[in-house]
Amino acid sequence: MNGKLVMETVGSLALKGNPLGDPRLREIPVYLPPSYLENPDAARRWPVIFYLVGFTGTSRKAVFEDPWRENILERFDRLVSAKKVREAILVIPDCFTRLGGSQYLNSAGTGLYEDHIVTELVGYIDSKYRTTRSAAGRAVMGKSSGGYGAVMLAMRHPEVFSHAVSHSGDMFFELCYANDFPRCATALGKYDGSFLKFLTRFAAARDKSRFPHELVNMAGMAACYSANRKSELGFDLPFDERTGETKEKVFKRWLQHDPVRLAPKRVAALKKLTTLFFDCGVRDEFHLHLGARKFSDTLKALKVKHTHEEHAFGHFDMADRYDVGFAKLSEGFAKAKA
Repeated sequence: MNGKLVMETVGSLALKGNPLGDPRLREIPVYLPPSYLENPDAARRWPVIFYLVGFTGTSRKAVFEDPWRENILERFDRLVSAKKVREAILVIPDCFTRLGGSQYLNSAGTGLYEDHIVTELVGYIDSKYRTTRSAAGRAVMGKSSGGYGAVMLAMRHPEVFSHAVSHSGDMFFELCYANDFPRCATALGKYDGSFLKFLTRFAAARDKSRFPHELVNMAGMAACYSANRKSELGFDLPFDERTGETKEKVFKRWLQHDPVRLAPKRVAALKKLTTLFFDCGVRDEFHLHLGARKFSDTLKALKVKHTHEEHAFGHFDMADRYDVGFAKLSEGFAKAKA
């Protein structure tokens, strides 16, 4: 690798005392491009990309060395070294929770992860590294839950991020989540039809990889979208455990966090973005390509400039699309003169 990986340990005040008891000390990988290392000139500044990992992903896993495939830093370093994209600092926040992820939101069920990124990490990186220290030179990018987080953070904080790239991001909750409600009810048969029994066994298990994905994902999403500290679960379920029927009042709370539903309320913010790019494969196993289409239709109706692309891959074999995402950000930085 021509650039350099630096592992930062950041103590978060926003995450101190979080509801799940997750650590407030977080390891943050930071990639520094070759010219940053070679050029000590304090006057030169570099743009920053915050890369958000997907559900159950971690910052350390994202930079894990695999002899058979590129990690995200190696991919970006290759593109930089080949001069296919502009040099930038790449930062990978660690927003993992013991339920699998935070969706990069503030939630009474998980903690203040949105504040952790927007206020703490952005400030920390700007204070320690030679960044542009402006929204024009700051981007947020991710895949799956990370893609969702990228869209949400950009539309909620255009004063912080002028550029957003989402690969296979969660959106249009009626399709990407509600389809799992009957599957969850069926999967609960192993746990006497009780989500509490599932959650208790999941918490106690040393190997959590064998539990049904739909139940793990449901717990993680419900903790973010429908937290309830008075519930034994710590959240409200959006479906009936026995029948799988949607609980409309709870699901309505989920929909408040859907980019498709939120966009009409954030039109002014969305129009401030220099870059808004999202894509998804037409074979996506979670139907997220349909959500991307719906989001694009919504943005077109609102006259919000964006780029929406589809490709032939699914949810788990689309890594080469990161090359496209990084190129879009490079174009955006050039356009913003960051």
